[in-house]
Amino acid sequence: MTPTPRSAPLDASPAPPASLSRRSLLRATVAGGAGLALTPLAACAGPTGAPGPGTLTLGLNRSLVSLDNKLNQFDAAVTVQRAVRQALTRIGPGMKPRLVLADRFEMTAPTAWSVRLRDGVRYSDGSPVTVADVATALRMYGEVSGSFLLGLFPELPTVEQTGPRTFLLHTDKPVPVLDRLMANIHITPAAANRPEELQSGVGSGPYRVLKANGGAGEYTLGRNPRYWGTRARAETVRVRFVPEEAGRVVALRSGELDVVDTLTPDSAEQLTGLPGVEVEEAPGVRMCQLFYNFRKPKDHPLADVRVRQALSHAIDGDALVRDVLNGSAEEAGGVVPLALEGAVRTGRYGYDPGRARGLLRSLGAERLRIKIIWESGEFAADASVMEAVLDMFKDIGVSASLQQFEPGGDILAWRQGKAGDWDVIGNGYGSPTGQALTTLQGMYGGTPAKERTRDAFMGYVVPRIERQLSAAATEVDDAERARRLAAVQRAIWDTWPSLWAFAPKTLLARRQRVRDLALLPLNSYDLSAVRLEG
Repeated sequence: MTPTPRSAPLDASPAPPASLSRRSLLRATVAGGAGLALTPLAACAGPTGAPGPGTLTLGLNRSLVSLDNKLNQFDAAVTVQRAVRQALTRIGPGMKPRLVLADRFEMTAPTAWSVRLRDGVRYSDGSPVTVADVATALRMYGEVSGSFLLGLFPELPTVEQTGPRTFLLHTDKPVPVLDRLMANIHITPAAANRPEELQSGVGSGPYRVLKANGGAGEYTLGRNPRYWGTRARAETVRVRFVPEEAGRVVALRSGELDVVDTLTPDSAEQLTGLPGVEVEEAPGVRMCQLFYNFRKPKDHPLADVRVRQALSHAIDGDALVRDVLNGSAEEAGGVVPLALEGAVRTGRYGYDPGRARGLLRSLGAERLRIKIIWESGEFAADASVMEAVLDMFKDIGVSASLQQFEPGGDILAWRQGKAGDWDVIGNGYGSPTGQALTTLQGMYGGTPAKERTRDAFMGYVVPRIERQLSAAATEVDDAERARRLAAVQRAIWDTWPSLWAFAPKTLLARRQRVRDLALLPLNSYDLSAVRLEG
């Protein structure tokens, strides 16, 4: 069937002692965090110098290595990246697409979208945004290796220019959510674009780059005097990487930072009600999981779905949510967060260590050794979660080890199976579109071709799942697409991809002088709309 043409609306603007059980210390760890976070910055690296009256200073928990998002792996980076580079559309309030560089974006046929660039849109260097820039951007995103964004697309569209500012986006099969997907393709001048994370800061956004140190994750942005839209309200934005949460909390309290992201529940509780500080909370659309390595050979125990499920019975999810995450998350009841449009409840994780031991013994897998890896800051309280899981595995006779990577390290190569072997990875996967479909496509739509370039998510390649997903992704009838999505989510659950998973709330803290910060469930906000008082 041919869909009714539609368009996006215009955008108006430390480890516990070995002699004690880790689980017995879960609550003590949380309670003890208050004293740690409120002590002076003795050993914690943090920013120095309070921001001026016109400067907004952000403290990120992970290093922003580039202002280009081709290999972006965490949500809060989007806030800064989109202030410099923009896309044709963006996901705004209500998780709905809004027009940005385009003033028209309409589905005119099942496999074609008609797009028009805004008149007079220019980059910060004065050069115009062109159709060729859009076409080149799509090619560069397609050629970069290891991008999670690429996995969101059933296929990348091609560009057919039809006028100075107009073009068609063509796909071989229908992509009914292309207007949402294109919000992730940031446009940069074609001559300067490469299939890699760009270090140059030339973009069409409300801010331009004044200083950049990608190695340290530090940037200074200033208003773009050539910006085509509404003038940014803060004159200057400083971006700092402050890896220790204690350092971020102290710096926020002292006024050295204006905004800190990705708080643990304990820190949020400490900050709530303090003079001069506000805590923002939004429902989360990010899936945090302990995902299995699907690149194991067929004779490996973890290649057996029964072993994967048996191990999950060792995980006391209620205790993790209650005692480690302090109630700020919900244990997953599906393969994507249930807050996403199109998500369905598919099952539950059942804590039963006796059953875990019995199943593993019956499967000849009782002497398993499990290696868990993750990058620091992947989700709030990550180290505490991993320590607790280690103890839970010990209760069922499974030996586990932990390997933590520092931000900016080589965990990407490990995720792709290029650097070393592992069994479970702590990972957070956001939803840049608000749609279950795109998250499902990115995580579970792996193909042999994607795996050859190591772009299949953790090696997850299940052909029947990919076929079901592809059928759902190309269905233009909304009701039928919803039915197919529900069926494929149940099928994915049966493959038991995660040891355990949860959906956290989005928590952010700001100084009260920061106004009009509208936090979205995507864990991002419009930086140009933020204003300062005093």
